[in-house]
Amino acid sequence: MDHLLYGLAVNPALPAALVDRLIDIADAEMAVALAERGDLTAEQALRLVERQPEAALVGAGVLTVDGVDSVALALPGRGVGDPEWTRRLAVEHRVRLAACPGLPEDVVEVLAGDVEAAVVAGLAEATTSVEVVTRLAGHPHAEVRKALAGNEVTPPAVLAAVITGEGLPPLTGCLVCDRETVPFVHDRECPRTDCDLRAGASCDGSHESTVWETHLLALGNPATPLDAAIGFLDHPTWLFRERLAARPDLPLEAYRRLADDPIPGVRSVLAENPAIGDALIRQLARDDTYVRHQVAHNPRVPLDVLADLAVTTRIGPTLVPRIAAATPAEARDMAASPTAALRVLLAQRRDLPAQVRDALATDHDATVAKSIAPHPGLSEAQLRAMIDRHGTQVLGAVVRNPTASSALLEDVARHQPPSRKALRAIAEHPNATAPALLACLADDRARPLAAAHPALPPKTISELLTDDDEWTAQAAAANPSLPPEVMASLVE
Repeated sequence: MDHLLYGLAVNPALPAALVDRLIDIADAEMAVALAERGDLTAEQALRLVERQPEAALVGAGVLTVDGVDSVALALPGRGVGDPEWTRRLAVEHRVRLAACPGLPEDVVEVLAGDVEAAVVAGLAEATTSVEVVTRLAGHPHAEVRKALAGNEVTPPAVLAAVITGEGLPPLTGCLVCDRETVPFVHDRECPRTDCDLRAGASCDGSHESTVWETHLLALGNPATPLDAAIGFLDHPTWLFRERLAARPDLPLEAYRRLADDPIPGVRSVLAENPAIGDALIRQLARDDTYVRHQVAHNPRVPLDVLADLAVTTRIGPTLVPRIAAATPAEARDMAASPTAALRVLLAQRRDLPAQVRDALATDHDATVAKSIAPHPGLSEAQLRAMIDRHGTQVLGAVVRNPTASSALLEDVARHQPPSRKALRAIAEHPNATAPALLACLADDRARPLAAAHPALPPKTISELLTDDDEWTAQAAAANPSLPPEVMASLVE
């Protein structure tokens, strides 16, 4: 029965009286689901927090409650209440609170002065205040500095100082030496069930693993100045070089050295960087398979290189940046290309000139047709002609078209042999009708999707509550077309 109640908890049509009843019996998991409802009243939110405060803290609602001693904060994903109550929250709650947006200044002050470094680090990581991150740079705990290194609001000068330590007080602690006698290296296969140290965390008094992580985060922060980052170009750990490879501001010689890096992961990140220039793009297009794959996603890859990569590399059904930026003239040239793989990439665009779109819709290659089929500008006649031309190969793609008519969806749902991919897409399509959805119930993976569709007949939805598959039954309980009297019967 619990899975049905969880389904009811997220049902948008659940009457307020039944929401009240679920709050009265909510466990932590159900409280999270209820906390994310957009129709909770202030009174309901308060009752939910009183019953399951920890679960409510991870909710997405907002409530400021006055005159309450034990609970003055509810669902702070969008706001908070009394800062004095903030002080009384458990540590794990304060950490979650610190990550919330829009915190009032007095609550920020409480969190910034927290005795637990994890709470201050949570604030340092999430705050959007330049004043706050600049002030927290002086915090002596390594975990706080690490959080600042990953926050893109942190000013360049502060990031440089976090890397070098210049102008900042010495570090006095990290999560490792806070709880272990140094020197200490955390076993990656640690058997302690109550241990939450990161795998491989270590400290010999210099807080080295946290400093290492801090530098890595700073290198990935676009606000970190080049002068502070370039010194890691020859770092023995490839992860540092990989972060540098993504930067758009390195000198050309640095890019050349990274293009010859022995680690494919470094070269693959570099391959996607539009700042590396035509010559290095062409060099990397002759590299290992994964590196070539990333070259195809470089916004500045030349079209002749992309055409070759489309044939030699499995790029997948995705709109790559260079295709998205192609001019109308380039699009017409690619539509006429003898390379079907290039036409497949072009067909992923949804803003093609009508002439190009229609040409791709009549393409003799089924892979091109599958790529263009979800284009919302295609008419029903074009979609049906595509099915006539290519049969089951394109059914799944055709029904993913957002403008596919109800009649077309019904016809595809009855198609023999059936297409399982098509049934799953139909089960989620907003234009699906009851006959089409009933056909989808025959497929195991489409069944729970269809059970959640509001166009399914109420009688069928009610029957699915007893389905052998709990996911299907839960989806039916979450269906807004479930009759209210049936909803009520589930919580009696």
